[in-house]
Amino acid sequence: MKTTSPIQDYLEQLHARCAPEKSGAVATYIPELAKADPDWFGICLVTAGGSVYEVGDTRQEFTIQSISKPFVYGLALEDNGREATLERVGVEPTGDAFNSISLDPGTGRPRNPMINAGAIATAGLIEGKTPASRFRRILETFSAYAGRELGLDETVYRSESDTGHRNRAIGHMLRNFDKLTSDPAPTTDLYFKQCSIAVHCRDLGVMAATLANRGVNPLTGRQALRGEYVESVLSIMGTCGMYDYAGEWLYNIGIPAKSGVAGGVLAVLPGQIGIGVFSPRLDAHGNSVRGIRVCEELSRNLDLHLFNRAATGKATIRLQFSGADFNSCHVRAAAEGQDLRELAKVIQVYQLQGHLTFVTTEPVLRDVLASAAALRYVILDLKRVFSLNESAGHLLVALVEKLQAAGRTVIFTHSEHLSLLRRMMKKKLNGEFSRLFRTFLDNDLALEWCEQRLLEHTRHDHAANYKAKPAEYDLLQSLTAGELKTVQALLKPRSFKRGHKIIRAGDAAREMFFLARGTVSVYLDAEQTHRLATFSPGTAFGEMAFLDGAPRSANIVADTDVECDELRLADFNSLGETQPAIKIKILEKLCLNLTGKLRKANRELSLFK
Repeated sequence: MKTTSPIQDYLEQLHARCAPEKSGAVATYIPELAKADPDWFGICLVTAGGSVYEVGDTRQEFTIQSISKPFVYGLALEDNGREATLERVGVEPTGDAFNSISLDPGTGRPRNPMINAGAIATAGLIEGKTPASRFRRILETFSAYAGRELGLDETVYRSESDTGHRNRAIGHMLRNFDKLTSDPAPTTDLYFKQCSIAVHCRDLGVMAATLANRGVNPLTGRQALRGEYVESVLSIMGTCGMYDYAGEWLYNIGIPAKSGVAGGVLAVLPGQIGIGVFSPRLDAHGNSVRGIRVCEELSRNLDLHLFNRAATGKATIRLQFSGADFNSCHVRAAAEGQDLRELAKVIQVYQLQGHLTFVTTEPVLRDVLASAAALRYVILDLKRVFSLNESAGHLLVALVEKLQAAGRTVIFTHSEHLSLLRRMMKKKLNGEFSRLFRTFLDNDLALEWCEQRLLEHTRHDHAANYKAKPAEYDLLQSLTAGELKTVQALLKPRSFKRGHKIIRAGDAAREMFFLARGTVSVYLDAEQTHRLATFSPGTAFGEMAFLDGAPRSANIVADTDVECDELRLADFNSLGETQPAIKIKILEKLCLNLTGKLRKANRELSLFK
């Protein structure tokens, strides 16, 4: 079974909503750019953890253009350090267009590295003995960001060079103010080349995610930019990356970004996600029309605004385990328990923590969907979740619907404090709410519910009216036919109505019970709010008295109408005199059962340590 991610579904829906947008026009001031198909449109979203979601024309190549600027700026910082770089290029937003000639009147320094003047000055800071070696370093750096070998689009480069007279004029002006210290022609040519590197939309997504991941490519693990300079690059993108639209962009969308006149938009949510969009139609600011709209919807629908972040700190999945690793407190007969250890592998519990947002919930969906083919039940424990926003709620609703359609069941535990989740489930699931939104107060009850359904389909002795015979009682299964007959003579049939308290804490322990039909539960408190265990037919309860003779330590209550066989302590002790072999066999089984319980407790302790 292959179930697509709700995130992939969302991107496909977003692509379909934005594709009809036909406003704007392809850039023509560089003749080669005018040849682009205005209907090309791709979206790629890459998490800092390396998950990639893409839709549309994500492998259609185009030239990176001004999106090259933050990456070259990062390389300049590595080569020169912040102080020396700031002497040549400032960091103040201008509110001007990308090709404006904006210099500080006192120093002649370009205002920031995102306008052409600043980018040409930045290109002049790249180290290398020759122009070819300097460009090779830029190309290698871009390739490290993208996770694949990139190359120069010679045709676009020639077109840029043939028409780049304004940029050459900017280069000479920078030389006049000593912001370029040598002939400006090679540096201007390097700038033309960096803008003419060919990428596709998926590259932009990966490059953005590399910045989101503190300069480390999340797909290859390769360091593209030293971590201490990532903050400087993202700061410039946040304040200056969208030119004279930068303020409105930061206010409305709130994600550091950079656009290019070939139609690309790259956006970075630090520590979390990278976004790449490609669509050649541009608005009056030189930004992709569809790219702007996509980022607006992503920011709004997925709650990605930089200044609306909850602390994430730890991984969302605190712990995960299967029903075979950790079963419920329902104590079952040996054969039934053995079957369940194999069957319960199809139950998976995810213990979540922190604040659930789009970015922190995505890894949970990815893990669940990757395992879904081998599962029947998914339990999401929300006890340690502090909050949940709407984007996370939408993802969880979609997860419930998708797994239900695939024959899987999602169960939520400890969800009472997250009222938004219940409201969203009720609104989105409509008439299916009561069937699909399954919740339990704790994991134990959820595990038991799953176990019951697994056993109902595989064991005849799990039927509600099943009655175990004495030969099927766990503690008596090692006895011979003659020995069993001796013990049966000592058993006294008992029956109890549902809700009857069979054993009371503090009472003297004078008997134990073999459960033949129905179920009973053990509680520490008289109010029956903390269940320790539940017993099924074939098991024994009250047996601890046969080892130490101490008063009862808990209450045992009939969950259903119950039939038992009672064995009195006095009769059991008399076996030690008349039939010591029988007593020894029963005590051996009792010790084995207690050992099994201790091993189970040890497994659980190791799981939760």
